[in-house]
Amino acid sequence: MTDRALDAAKIGDQKLRAAYEACRRVNAEHGKTYYLASMLLPPEKRPYVWALYAFARSADEFVDSLTAPDPAALQTWGEEFLEALSGGPVPQDPAAVATLHTVRRWNIPRAHIEAFLESMQMDATITGYQTYADLEHYMYGSAAVIGLQMLPILEPQSPEATARARALGEAFQMSNFIRDVGEDLQRGRVYLPQEDLDSFGVTRESLGGGVVTPMIRELLKFEIERTRRLYAFAEPGIDMLHPTSRDCMYTAFTLYGEILDAVERIDYQVLSRRASVPITRRLAVALPAARRAKKARKANRQIVLPGAEDPERASV
Repeated sequence: MTDRALDAAKIGDQKLRAAYEACRRVNAEHGKTYYLASMLLPPEKRPYVWALYAFARSADEFVDSLTAPDPAALQTWGEEFLEALSGGPVPQDPAAVATLHTVRRWNIPRAHIEAFLESMQMDATITGYQTYADLEHYMYGSAAVIGLQMLPILEPQSPEATARARALGEAFQMSNFIRDVGEDLQRGRVYLPQEDLDSFGVTRESLGGGVVTPMIRELLKFEIERTRRLYAFAEPGIDMLHPTSRDCMYTAFTLYGEILDAVERIDYQVLSRRASVPITRRLAVALPAARRAKKARKANRQIVLPGAEDPERASV
């Protein structure tokens, strides 16, 4: 499976192939919905998606580990990657190796990487956000730019796709914030804006009590409704992508959106339980999408990979 994708992507260097395979394993283990969606892309595009996921996951682990967070190591890791982007030594970390190659091949702006690393550093010192506007600033780097990094690979057919991609990244992250309130509290963080907590009479102490009170339930309903509006704005952007990218993104759009449904199914008990979309549902969405994606690939056989024939531009 990996060899076919790497061959299709014209990635021949053995160090690069090993790095991309390591990224694929990280994606398959830790981002099952994301990985499932990536498999609906043309094989020659899949490795780049795996790289971007693994890069984000690697950075996140420096500050999100419950046992050994290491924000100083994140700072060093990020600086080494940015130095490599400027022509410095290539890092040894497989996610950095593969992402460096991905960024160069698809001309992903350096500013997107810088914004992402800035938001990851914020997690080392910031434990809450006063307003939704404050949270949006964080989410720009931690989520919106992930959508923007992906965009060249998905081949937008309209400039309007950019705003929709940003919104979809935010919607994905808000879904995670709502699902993970209890887990984030273990790290000392609350991502729901303080102004919203205040509006519903919710305190950090009441969240820490582990019991979903009527006020907490109303707060979560409010956040779910706001997040669904983000999804509604983002959805038309999927049809603005290349036909071979649409089923991948519709699958991710549907399954991440259903995290909110899962929270409702467990009666908002996110302080003590983890809401999830069952594997049966994931397959029910992905299998028909896979058939459509295969048809789309047959109808659009010519995939042009930028820089694929230029060894210097594509090398690490």
